[in-house]
Amino acid sequence: MATDTDQTTITLAHSPDSDDAFMFYGLATHKINTGGLHFEHLLKDIQTLNEEATRGTYDVTAISFHAYAYVADKYALLPHGASIGDNYGPIVVSREPAGPEDIPDLKIAVPGKLTSAFLALRIFNSEFNYEVVPFDKIIDAVQKGKCDAGLLIHEGQLFYESKGLHKVLDLGEWWHSRHGLPLPMGGNVIRRDLGEKLIREVSRLLRESINYSLTHREDALQYALQFARDMEPDLADRFVGMWVNDLTLNYTERGREAVRLLLREGFEKSVIPHQVKVDFVSED
Repeated sequence: MATDTDQTTITLAHSPDSDDAFMFYGLATHKINTGGLHFEHLLKDIQTLNEEATRGTYDVTAISFHAYAYVADKYALLPHGASIGDNYGPIVVSREPAGPEDIPDLKIAVPGKLTSAFLALRIFNSEFNYEVVPFDKIIDAVQKGKCDAGLLIHEGQLFYESKGLHKVLDLGEWWHSRHGLPLPMGGNVIRRDLGEKLIREVSRLLRESINYSLTHREDALQYALQFARDMEPDLADRFVGMWVNDLTLNYTERGREAVRLLLREGFEKSVIPHQVKVDFVSED
């Protein structure tokens, strides 16, 4: 078990995506003075990160808010690092034109049962068939007819139309129309057993990294492009801007309320089997 005094290496796990790369640019390229702490970056897809979090594998990890419901005993939410869409979010797309009312009749490719996108879709309507497909293979699964529709996260949200697919539902727009709140997708969590002193220092450094990227946007974006999966720079810039923004640096009370509400509705709709206490690390 790590303690305040014996921990010098922090395992920091996040997805190999341009938005996470942008966020951690300052740390990954040693622009931030971390003192005696060394950050070991581990890149995994979000479904793997969610699963590893249930085992407490990493000191700090990106995680879907849906998955946080199952690891809140091991991890606390950091007060920064969130991916939150304000009036936009995951999109259900189909091969043939369809509307939200058709969702119960569709077989939908989803990126993982612990993703917040899946949670939001089941809050919208839980009566649909689905198949778990790696997030970067969902468009292909829909195009080839393996599934009627797909739940898109990441950059597929921006170019599905160029692939001949049709929007069925933007979950971020739907959520905003109901609550006037952003739809939270993912955040960063830290192991509780690191101890209060170390937790606060790691939290400070991660916030400093995000702030560094936002204030050195051009350099951070150039770094992030290597993780952009062949996206054109303009598209990558747009994608990063969607998911690394002012709410990433600070949830604000509006963002925190959105997280609490998402998890509460997940429980009320019987998607999550228990109520979840949303516990953020103090910024003091």
